Amino acid sequence: MTRLRLTGAALAAVLALGAGLGAGAPAAAQAFDRAVFAAAAKVQPKVVAWRRDIHQHPELGNQEVRTAALVADHLRSLGIEVRTGVAKTGVVGVLKGGRPGGVVALRADMDGLPVAEQTGLPFASKATATYNGQTVNVMHACGHDAHVAILMGAAEVLAGMRDQIPGTVVFVFQPAEEGPPVGEEGGAPLMLKEGVFANPRPSAIFGLHVVPGEPGALAWRPGPMMAASDRYTVTLTGKQTHGANPWAGIDIASMQAEIVLAFNQIAARQINVTRTPTILTVATVHGGVRYNIIPDDFELAGTLRTFDPALRKDVMARAEKAVESISARYGGTGKINWGTPNPVTTNDPALSARMKPSLDRAARGKVKDDIDFITGAEDFSYYQQQIPGLFYNLGIGFPKGVNHSPFFHVADEGAMEVGVRAQVLTALDYLAGQKK
Repeated sequence: MTRLRLTGAALAAVLALGAGLGAGAPAAAQAFDRAVFAAAAKVQPKVVAWRRDIHQHPELGNQEVRTAALVADHLRSLGIEVRTGVAKTGVVGVLKGGRPGGVVALRADMDGLPVAEQTGLPFASKATATYNGQTVNVMHACGHDAHVAILMGAAEVLAGMRDQIPGTVVFVFQPAEEGPPVGEEGGAPLMLKEGVFANPRPSAIFGLHVVPGEPGALAWRPGPMMAASDRYTVTLTGKQTHGANPWAGIDIASMQAEIVLAFNQIAARQINVTRTPTILTVATVHGGVRYNIIPDDFELAGTLRTFDPALRKDVMARAEKAVESISARYGGTGKINWGTPNPVTTNDPALSARMKPSLDRAARGKVKDDIDFITGAEDFSYYQQQIPGLFYNLGIGFPKGVNHSPFFHVADEGAMEVGVRAQVLTALDYLAGQKK
């Protein structure tokens, strides 16, 4: 394992400047940056190999047994203290630096999605698993394979300079970011419940997400960045009848169609769309078994995305009223059940400003800190409710693509080296600033 040494002068420069290193920094500090870049470049082939291996062997939330073992074995090989089985399959590594200081956390998520891969890559997934009682294909369609590999690389770089680190780095490898299986706990809420921040407790946390975009570019926004996400299920009950005699029962198919239209109208016509983005989506409709039988029941499911707590409550109340009133008008019954929400992913403004120079250096100036709101959601938000956090995106190419697509892939694997640099520099600069 390569040892990255900071001379006394370099360490003093880092501590003096905190997160403010730049082109005009003292020569010793610039030499330190060059050493970090060199270490990230050296570990890059491993990062690529890890990512491809994990991509070929994806696992669903709360089932990341193989991935967790790979991570734990790697961290142990670096001499990092390791806890396993946190939140079922989560792995937590604690790297204690050789100098006194604060505590910072770095996070990666590990789970794949029930998606059939269509990338044609030589290491494409052929894995299957059980999801909600069904056998499904599994794929890393959201880039969590890259997140794990990047943080494994960052751990190796940081372990190589442990003697000079002023504080402690906590590595959080989290399961079930996409949500645990129905009826189970998981993800960030369970990590926190099981003491991921208990000992030692970090005072800040950083995380990244790969996205289609300019390779190696880093992007974020201070304050609210990603939407709160509420999962819901609508259960409808009517009266079964022959499809040729709808008047003899309750036409529950038409009932659910009206509810779908009503939900679209709520988001588009009943709230002030100029405040913040608000989206109410129906994603699944299930009901019936035969073409000429109107069934007794239907089930709808979908998601609500908001950035404003007041708007969230307003939309939820309107959706509940729509379900109940439309169902009653048809003579049936309807109820909407809301699942456990993900809060808004909110980047601490002071932390965002403080770490911008670090991310700027990591990406060689390819940064943007004023991106639009993102209506996707992230359970990284739960950590941010406990301590200040900064979540940012890393461009990996894949033009005109989207996450959660069967074609999603890391088009430019070289971008992951920038991710390693970003994780390392945010951790070091933050700890240096704490020392100051």
